[in-house]
Amino acid sequence: MREVDCIIVGGGLAGLQAAIQLGRYSAHQVLVIDAGEGRSTLCRTYHNILGFPDGVSGEELRERGRMQAERTGVSFEKDRIFKAERKGENIQLFGTSGSEYRCKTVLLATGLSDRVPDIPGLTPTLGRTVYVCPDCDGYEIQDQRTVLLGSGEPGANMAMILIQRTNDLLYINHEQAPISAELHRSMKEAGVRYLEAAVQEVQQIEDGHITGVLTEDGQIFESERGFIAFGGNRVHYELAEQLGAVIADNKHVEADPRSLQAANNVWIAGDLGLHAEQATVAMGEGSIAAIWIHKALQQMTKDSR
Repeated sequence: MREVDCIIVGGGLAGLQAAIQLGRYSAHQVLVIDAGEGRSTLCRTYHNILGFPDGVSGEELRERGRMQAERTGVSFEKDRIFKAERKGENIQLFGTSGSEYRCKTVLLATGLSDRVPDIPGLTPTLGRTVYVCPDCDGYEIQDQRTVLLGSGEPGANMAMILIQRTNDLLYINHEQAPISAELHRSMKEAGVRYLEAAVQEVQQIEDGHITGVLTEDGQIFESERGFIAFGGNRVHYELAEQLGAVIADNKHVEADPRSLQAANNVWIAGDLGLHAEQATVAMGEGSIAAIWIHKALQQMTKDSR
Protein backbone atom coordinates (compact mmCIF):
# COMPACT_ATOMS: atom_id res chain seq x y z
CA MET A 1 0.00 0.00 0.00
CA ARG A 2 1.57 3.26 -1.13
CA GLU A 3 0.42 6.37 0.79
CA VAL A 4 0.89 9.97 -0.38
CA ASP A 5 -0.74 13.36 0.11
CA CYS A 6 -2.20 13.65 -3.38
CA ILE A 7 -2.70 11.24 -6.25
CA ILE A 8 -3.28 12.53 -9.75
CA VAL A 9 -5.05 9.95 -11.90
CA GLY A 10 -4.18 10.68 -15.52
CA GLY A 11 -0.87 11.85 -16.96
CA GLY A 12 -2.19 13.95 -19.81
CA LEU A 13 -1.85 17.71 -20.08
CA ALA A 14 -4.25 18.50 -17.22
CA GLY A 15 -2.64 16.01 -14.87
CA LEU A 16 0.90 17.04 -15.73
CA GLN A 17 0.23 20.75 -15.27
CA ALA A 18 -1.32 19.99 -11.89
CA ALA A 19 1.70 17.86 -10.97
CA ILE A 20 4.10 20.68 -11.82
CA GLN A 21 2.10 23.17 -9.77
CA LEU A 22 1.80 20.87 -6.75
CA GLY A 23 5.44 19.82 -6.94
CA ARG A 24 6.60 23.42 -6.86
CA TYR A 25 5.07 23.91 -3.42
CA SER A 26 7.76 21.53 -2.09
CA ALA A 27 5.36 20.56 0.68
CA HIS A 28 3.47 17.47 -0.48
CA GLN A 29 4.06 13.91 -1.59
CA VAL A 30 2.50 13.73 -5.04
CA LEU A 31 2.03 10.66 -7.22
CA VAL A 32 0.81 10.62 -10.83
CA ILE A 33 -0.76 7.33 -11.94
CA ASP A 34 -1.11 7.06 -15.71
CA ALA A 35 -1.99 4.28 -18.15
CA GLY A 36 -0.15 6.00 -21.01
CA GLU A 37 -3.21 6.70 -23.17
CA GLY A 38 -5.51 9.64 -23.83
CA ARG A 39 -6.17 12.26 -26.46
CA SER A 40 -2.78 13.92 -26.11
CA THR A 41 -1.04 10.68 -27.14
CA LEU A 42 -2.85 10.85 -30.50
CA CYS A 43 -2.20 14.49 -31.38
CA ARG A 44 0.88 14.83 -33.55
CA THR A 45 0.78 18.61 -33.77
CA TYR A 46 -0.84 21.15 -31.43
CA HIS A 47 -0.75 24.55 -33.12
CA ASN A 48 -2.81 26.55 -30.60
CA ILE A 49 -0.48 26.39 -27.57
CA LEU A 50 1.46 29.45 -26.48
CA GLY A 51 5.15 29.28 -27.40
CA PHE A 52 4.85 26.66 -30.15
CA PRO A 53 3.97 28.55 -33.35
CA ASP A 54 5.24 25.67 -35.49
CA GLY A 55 3.35 23.08 -33.46
CA VAL A 56 4.26 20.51 -30.85
CA SER A 57 3.17 16.90 -30.49
CA GLY A 58 1.25 15.59 -27.52
CA GLU A 59 3.98 13.04 -26.85
CA GLU A 60 6.64 15.76 -26.66
CA LEU A 61 4.51 17.83 -24.29
CA ARG A 62 3.94 14.79 -22.09
CA GLU A 63 7.65 13.94 -22.02
CA ARG A 64 8.59 17.52 -21.15
CA GLY A 65 5.84 17.77 -18.57
CA ARG A 66 6.86 14.59 -16.81
CA MET A 67 10.49 15.66 -16.69
CA GLN A 68 9.48 19.07 -15.31
CA ALA A 69 7.28 17.50 -12.63
CA GLU A 70 9.90 14.92 -11.64
CA ARG A 71 12.42 17.71 -11.05
CA THR A 72 10.15 19.01 -8.29
CA GLY A 73 9.93 15.60 -6.60
CA VAL A 74 6.68 14.28 -8.11
CA SER A 75 6.60 10.49 -8.58
CA PHE A 76 5.04 8.56 -11.47
CA GLU A 77 3.53 5.10 -11.68
CA LYS A 78 2.25 3.30 -14.78
CA ASP A 79 -1.06 1.68 -13.87
CA ARG A 80 -4.76 1.85 -14.66
CA ILE A 81 -7.02 2.74 -11.75
CA PHE A 82 -10.34 0.90 -12.01
CA LYS A 83 -11.79 1.39 -8.54
CA ALA A 84 -11.88 4.14 -5.92
CA GLU A 85 -13.37 4.13 -2.43
CA ARG A 86 -13.17 6.03 0.83
CA LYS A 87 -11.36 4.60 3.83
CA GLY A 88 -12.16 6.90 6.74
CA GLU A 89 -10.62 10.28 5.95
CA ASN A 90 -8.51 8.83 3.13
CA ILE A 91 -9.18 7.71 -0.43
CA GLN A 92 -8.04 4.30 -1.65
CA LEU A 93 -7.39 3.49 -5.29
CA PHE A 94 -7.03 0.08 -6.90
CA GLY A 95 -4.96 -0.56 -10.04
CA THR A 96 -5.25 -3.31 -12.62
CA SER A 97 -1.62 -4.13 -11.79
CA GLY A 98 -2.81 -5.35 -8.39
CA SER A 99 -1.31 -2.36 -6.59
CA GLU A 100 -3.29 -0.30 -4.09
CA TYR A 101 -2.77 3.36 -3.29
CA ARG A 102 -3.98 5.64 -0.50
CA CYS A 103 -4.08 9.43 -0.39
CA LYS A 104 -5.60 12.40 1.40
CA THR A 105 -6.67 14.15 -1.81
CA VAL A 106 -7.14 13.06 -5.41
CA LEU A 107 -7.23 14.87 -8.72
CA LEU A 108 -9.06 13.02 -11.47
CA ALA A 109 -7.78 13.92 -14.93
CA THR A 110 -9.08 10.82 -16.67
CA GLY A 111 -10.52 12.66 -19.67
CA LEU A 112 -12.40 10.97 -22.48
CA SER A 113 -11.80 8.71 -25.45
CA ASP A 114 -13.00 9.62 -28.93
CA ARG A 115 -14.92 6.96 -30.80
CA VAL A 116 -12.76 6.25 -33.83
CA PRO A 117 -13.85 3.44 -36.18
CA ASP A 118 -11.21 1.04 -37.41
CA ILE A 119 -10.75 2.55 -40.86
CA PRO A 120 -7.39 1.66 -42.45
CA GLY A 121 -5.12 4.70 -42.73
CA LEU A 122 -7.12 6.89 -40.35
CA THR A 123 -5.07 6.63 -37.16
CA PRO A 124 -1.74 7.82 -38.68
CA THR A 125 -3.44 11.02 -39.86
CA LEU A 126 -5.12 11.91 -36.55
CA GLY A 127 -3.68 15.04 -35.02
CA ARG A 128 -1.59 15.68 -38.13
CA THR A 129 -4.04 16.53 -40.92
CA VAL A 130 -7.25 14.98 -39.56
CA TYR A 131 -8.77 16.61 -36.49
CA VAL A 132 -11.49 16.20 -33.87
CA CYS A 133 -11.95 19.67 -32.32
CA PRO A 134 -13.16 22.64 -34.39
CA ASP A 135 -12.16 25.12 -31.67
CA CYS A 136 -8.60 23.77 -31.58
CA ASP A 137 -8.06 23.04 -35.24
CA GLY A 138 -10.72 24.73 -37.34
CA TYR A 139 -7.99 27.16 -38.36
CA GLU A 140 -6.06 24.30 -39.97
CA ILE A 141 -8.73 23.69 -42.64
CA GLN A 142 -9.20 27.34 -43.62
CA ASP A 143 -9.97 27.37 -47.37
CA GLN A 144 -8.70 23.78 -47.70
CA ARG A 145 -10.43 20.90 -49.47
CA THR A 146 -11.78 19.00 -46.47
CA VAL A 147 -13.50 15.67 -45.93
CA LEU A 148 -15.49 15.06 -42.77
CA LEU A 149 -15.94 11.43 -41.74
CA GLY A 150 -18.77 10.95 -39.31
CA SER A 151 -22.01 9.34 -38.33
CA GLY A 152 -25.49 10.77 -38.65
CA GLU A 153 -26.33 13.93 -36.77
CA PRO A 154 -23.04 14.33 -34.85
CA GLY A 155 -21.33 14.56 -38.23
CA ALA A 156 -23.99 16.86 -39.65
CA ASN A 157 -23.69 19.24 -36.73
CA MET A 158 -19.92 19.28 -37.15
CA ALA A 159 -20.35 19.98 -40.86
CA MET A 160 -22.38 23.10 -40.05
CA ILE A 161 -19.48 24.36 -37.93
CA LEU A 162 -16.75 23.51 -40.42
CA ILE A 163 -18.49 25.04 -43.44
CA GLN A 164 -17.72 28.41 -41.85
CA ARG A 165 -14.03 27.66 -42.45
CA THR A 166 -14.03 26.27 -45.98
CA ASN A 167 -16.43 26.25 -48.90
CA ASP A 168 -15.05 22.89 -50.09
CA LEU A 169 -16.44 20.44 -47.53
CA LEU A 170 -17.65 16.89 -48.11
CA TYR A 171 -19.41 15.07 -45.28
CA ILE A 172 -19.29 11.28 -45.68
CA ASN A 173 -21.78 9.58 -43.38
CA HIS A 174 -19.64 6.47 -42.90
CA GLU A 175 -22.18 4.61 -40.76
CA GLN A 176 -25.20 5.87 -42.74
CA ALA A 177 -26.97 6.81 -39.50
CA PRO A 178 -30.15 8.90 -39.93
CA ILE A 179 -30.16 12.69 -40.15
CA SER A 180 -33.22 14.89 -39.68
CA ALA A 181 -34.76 16.59 -42.69
CA GLU A 182 -34.01 19.95 -41.09
CA LEU A 183 -30.30 19.20 -40.81
CA HIS A 184 -30.23 17.89 -44.37
CA ARG A 185 -31.78 21.14 -45.52
CA SER A 186 -29.37 23.25 -43.46
CA MET A 187 -26.34 21.45 -44.87
CA LYS A 188 -27.56 21.83 -48.41
CA GLU A 189 -28.27 25.53 -47.99
CA ALA A 190 -24.84 26.08 -46.42
CA GLY A 191 -23.05 24.34 -49.29
CA VAL A 192 -22.01 21.11 -47.55
CA ARG A 193 -21.70 18.22 -50.00
CA TYR A 194 -23.12 15.02 -48.54
CA LEU A 195 -22.57 11.33 -49.21
CA GLU A 196 -23.74 8.16 -47.49
CA ALA A 197 -21.00 5.59 -48.02
CA ALA A 198 -18.73 3.36 -45.99
CA VAL A 199 -15.10 4.47 -46.12
CA GLN A 200 -12.70 1.68 -47.02
CA GLU A 201 -9.44 3.57 -46.56
CA VAL A 202 -8.00 6.97 -45.69
CA GLN A 203 -5.28 7.63 -48.24
CA GLN A 204 -2.16 9.53 -47.26
CA ILE A 205 1.40 10.33 -48.09
CA GLU A 206 4.13 9.82 -45.51
CA ASP A 207 3.96 11.53 -42.13
CA GLY A 208 0.19 11.43 -41.86
CA HIS A 209 -0.78 13.89 -44.59
CA ILE A 210 -4.20 12.94 -45.95
CA THR A 211 -4.66 12.95 -49.71
CA GLY A 212 -8.17 11.54 -49.91
CA VAL A 213 -10.52 8.72 -48.97
CA LEU A 214 -11.55 5.56 -50.81
CA THR A 215 -15.15 4.41 -50.36
CA GLU A 216 -16.26 0.80 -50.59
CA ASP A 217 -17.84 1.37 -54.00
CA GLY A 218 -14.43 2.28 -55.40
CA GLN A 219 -14.75 6.07 -55.50
CA ILE A 220 -11.82 8.26 -54.48
CA PHE A 221 -12.45 11.70 -53.00
CA GLU A 222 -9.37 13.88 -52.86
CA SER A 223 -8.78 15.95 -49.76
CA GLU A 224 -6.16 18.19 -48.15
CA ARG A 225 -7.54 18.07 -44.61
CA GLY A 226 -9.99 15.97 -42.63
CA PHE A 227 -12.18 15.92 -39.54
CA ILE A 228 -14.01 13.14 -37.72
CA ALA A 229 -17.29 13.33 -35.79
CA PHE A 230 -18.77 9.93 -35.01
CA GLY A 231 -20.35 10.77 -31.66
CA GLY A 232 -20.46 8.36 -28.77
CA ASN A 233 -17.22 9.52 -27.16
CA ARG A 234 -16.60 7.80 -23.83
CA VAL A 235 -16.12 10.00 -20.79
CA HIS A 236 -14.10 8.27 -18.05
CA TYR A 237 -16.36 9.37 -15.19
CA GLU A 238 -16.55 6.13 -13.17
CA LEU A 239 -13.94 6.96 -10.52
CA ALA A 240 -15.55 10.34 -9.89
CA GLU A 241 -18.93 8.68 -9.47
CA GLN A 242 -17.50 6.12 -7.04
CA LEU A 243 -16.19 8.98 -4.89
CA GLY A 244 -19.51 10.81 -4.77
CA ALA A 245 -19.26 13.37 -7.57
CA VAL A 246 -22.35 14.48 -9.50
CA ILE A 247 -22.43 13.13 -13.04
CA ALA A 248 -24.23 15.20 -15.69
CA ASP A 249 -26.55 13.70 -18.29
CA ASN A 250 -23.71 13.67 -20.84
CA LYS A 251 -21.49 11.78 -18.35
CA HIS A 252 -19.16 14.70 -17.72
CA VAL A 253 -18.48 15.52 -14.08
CA GLU A 254 -19.90 18.57 -12.33
CA ALA A 255 -17.56 20.61 -10.14
CA ASP A 256 -17.34 23.92 -8.35
CA PRO A 257 -16.56 26.47 -11.10
CA ARG A 258 -13.96 28.26 -8.98
CA SER A 259 -12.01 25.45 -7.32
CA LEU A 260 -12.94 22.49 -9.57
CA GLN A 261 -13.73 20.43 -6.48
CA ALA A 262 -16.21 17.70 -7.39
CA ALA A 263 -16.60 15.93 -4.02
CA ASN A 264 -14.97 15.89 -0.59
CA ASN A 265 -11.19 15.93 -1.20
CA VAL A 266 -11.79 15.15 -4.89
CA TRP A 267 -10.97 17.55 -7.72
CA ILE A 268 -11.20 17.23 -11.49
CA ALA A 269 -9.43 18.83 -14.45
CA GLY A 270 -9.47 18.50 -18.22
CA ASP A 271 -11.96 16.88 -20.56
CA LEU A 272 -13.66 15.06 -17.69
CA GLY A 273 -15.41 18.32 -16.77
CA LEU A 274 -18.19 20.36 -18.30
CA HIS A 275 -16.31 22.81 -20.52
CA ALA A 276 -14.65 23.29 -23.90
CA GLU A 277 -12.44 20.29 -24.61
CA GLN A 278 -9.13 21.99 -25.35
CA ALA A 279 -5.56 21.26 -24.32
CA THR A 280 -4.98 24.82 -23.12
CA VAL A 281 -8.16 24.74 -21.02
CA ALA A 282 -7.08 21.41 -19.53
CA MET A 283 -3.70 22.82 -18.52
CA GLY A 284 -5.28 25.86 -16.91
CA GLU A 285 -7.68 23.68 -14.97
CA GLY A 286 -4.81 21.51 -13.80
CA SER A 287 -3.15 24.54 -12.23
CA ILE A 288 -6.38 25.79 -10.65
CA ALA A 289 -7.19 22.41 -9.12
CA ALA A 290 -3.63 22.08 -7.80
CA ILE A 291 -3.81 25.45 -6.07
CA TRP A 292 -6.96 24.40 -4.21
CA ILE A 293 -5.57 20.97 -3.37
CA HIS A 294 -2.56 22.73 -1.83
CA LYS A 295 -4.89 24.88 0.28
CA ALA A 296 -6.81 21.80 1.41
CA LEU A 297 -3.64 19.92 2.37
CA GLN A 298 -2.39 22.93 4.31
CA GLN A 299 -5.65 23.04 6.24
CA MET A 300 -5.44 19.30 6.99
CA THR A 301 -1.96 19.84 8.45
CA LYS A 302 -3.20 22.66 10.68
CA ASP A 303 -6.19 20.61 11.84
CA SER A 304 -3.99 17.68 12.78
CA ARG A 305 -1.82 19.75 15.13
